[in-house]
Amino acid sequence: MGGLHSKIDFKVFVYTGDKPFSGSDANVCIVLHDDDGNASNPIPLDNTFSNDFERGQVDVFPIHSKKIGESMNRHGKVSRISIWRDSAGLGSGWYVDKIVVENRRTNRSFVFPIFRWIKSDYKYQINHLDTALPQEEEFVEQRNMELEEKRKAYEFDQKVADGPAQVKSMPSDEQFSFDYKWDIVTLKAKLIATSVLVKIMAAGEFDSLAALTNVYTQSTFHKPTGADRWSNDLYFGLQRVASLNHSLISLLTSIPEKFPVTDELVKPLLEGLTLHDAIEQKRLFVCDLKILEDVKCRDPYVLCVPIALFFVDKNHQLRPIAIQLFQEPGPDNPIFTPLDPSLMWAYVKMWYNNADAAYHQALTHLGLTHLLMEGVTIATHRNLSQSHPVFKLLAPHFLYLIAINSRGLELLVAEGGWVDKTMNFGCRGLFSVITKGLNTWRMDTDGALPEDLKRRGLDDPNVLPCYHFRDDALLLYNAIKKYVRAYVDLYYPTRELIKGDTEIQSFAAELVKERNRSTGGVGIKGVPGNGEITCSEDRVLILTCIIYTCSISHASTNFPQYEEYAFPPNYPSLMRGKPPSSKDTDITEKDILSSLPDKPTTLDIMIVTKILSAKGTKSIGDFEVQYIFDPQAREIVDQFRRDLKEISKKIKARNQHRNPPYQYLDPEIIPNSISI
Repeated sequence: MGGLHSKIDFKVFVYTGDKPFSGSDANVCIVLHDDDGNASNPIPLDNTFSNDFERGQVDVFPIHSKKIGESMNRHGKVSRISIWRDSAGLGSGWYVDKIVVENRRTNRSFVFPIFRWIKSDYKYQINHLDTALPQEEEFVEQRNMELEEKRKAYEFDQKVADGPAQVKSMPSDEQFSFDYKWDIVTLKAKLIATSVLVKIMAAGEFDSLAALTNVYTQSTFHKPTGADRWSNDLYFGLQRVASLNHSLISLLTSIPEKFPVTDELVKPLLEGLTLHDAIEQKRLFVCDLKILEDVKCRDPYVLCVPIALFFVDKNHQLRPIAIQLFQEPGPDNPIFTPLDPSLMWAYVKMWYNNADAAYHQALTHLGLTHLLMEGVTIATHRNLSQSHPVFKLLAPHFLYLIAINSRGLELLVAEGGWVDKTMNFGCRGLFSVITKGLNTWRMDTDGALPEDLKRRGLDDPNVLPCYHFRDDALLLYNAIKKYVRAYVDLYYPTRELIKGDTEIQSFAAELVKERNRSTGGVGIKGVPGNGEITCSEDRVLILTCIIYTCSISHASTNFPQYEEYAFPPNYPSLMRGKPPSSKDTDITEKDILSSLPDKPTTLDIMIVTKILSAKGTKSIGDFEVQYIFDPQAREIVDQFRRDLKEISKKIKARNQHRNPPYQYLDPEIIPNSISI
């Protein structure tokens, strides 16, 4: 046994991918190249009586001395491999994640990232670690061929007029690895089958708010956070700074003409201050949903276009003090306050949150994370080779994004789907808001958290001290920016390397290119450099924004959905009837109940928000697919992970003093990508 073992010079570990149809029955050969320019003989990779190269499988091939040949340096570094296959077998398509060559004489291992479909009868040349800028590429023809194939697979489309840039048809590489995990229809059926709520909610309306509250008694559908706090003003204030729509609130610097709040109207709510005093002390804040103006709703539904005023009290808590449900003041559009009858005020807050829900689902959630980043994902694949270091940096944050968008749009946002059944404005209204938002969103302000906070007057942590989202998100944004800067500086030590990188320049150009069905482009405004990257800082800001949006932005606006939406009075995605147009109206519990969704619609809201609130992939920094193998780059990744652990500790400590705690930006909870 010892003599036989000594004849094994190398072991080759082949990691076949986990994509659909990635396994192969083809015959595969490999050539090993040393760092002196010598090469082994062609070596067939075949284990006798073994079904090699099955999907998700790792195959090990011992390479005996007689197969190597005389020229190969058995003690040196394996600097390159050549690999190819034929078209034999029923399943000859083959996707490979990586190949690891272990030198048995030196006990050194050499990693060759592949992440490619190996087409038949083409000899692929893969260097050790496979990381190179295009101007450093040794195998230019192969790199250009692969990029051309990716451009054919990732074509731009606009499926809604003037809408976001989307992929024309989903590439096979973007499909879910484990399809059953992500089948919304199947998950809905499973939740229904295991729930006694189906009988309770078969039809009809709720008799009382207590009857609705009593529905949440099972482990499957626990009582949402909002169920016990839905009418509480402090909780309503907290929803502006630590919930679904955390980046709409701004510091108020003057009372708008369209919102004629007076001292007389709110004097008992300002702790002895005048409005002028409160503004001077930076204690007044505003949320304005003007973007919803002129959005058409499903008949006979109404969507308010509210503006709301908030005050930070002496305990540093945010309280609503005035709400106007439409933009233009008038006798039929009064300003409501907490001084109005309690059920009237609760009803007005419900109509506000109904509009806020429309903004949330159209922009904060779908438009400015899912759909915006789909365009960025397409541009990345079209312009950056698998060997490009920036591709390796970004790829983990695009995992399943196109797949979940395709499935979500098909099942939830299609005509007659979930949005049409559970939201006032339906799909057409939703996409009109998305278009408005995309046409005004800027990467250098909206996509750069410090600039966004500065624009809204909230960059000072002493202003609005209960702003949990800001305080936690800044830790993460700065950690991502530090990570990105260290990583790109490793590969771009000079400005000339940036300017000479044709792939990163074409990527930047496609980000700013106008969205158009025939010519493509993502159409993002405010991209630093406006399509031409000439300095390190521009590149850092672009990549930081992308990673931050795919991870932090999406997590913060996606995962609170069940807690907020599942109890309809708290955050009603659907409101029936008409909003109040007079303070003289007498609002009863029956009025509130009749404005809410019926039982089957409520159940549908509960089920879908439960599914959407479930984390499906690994936490940020713990990548499902590891693309980075360069030891220097791996140390940068490891430092990022250490930074995230420290942030997690800090946020956990903060949450011990928050009521309720704000857990959605703990790095342990945030996924790498938009995968649900």
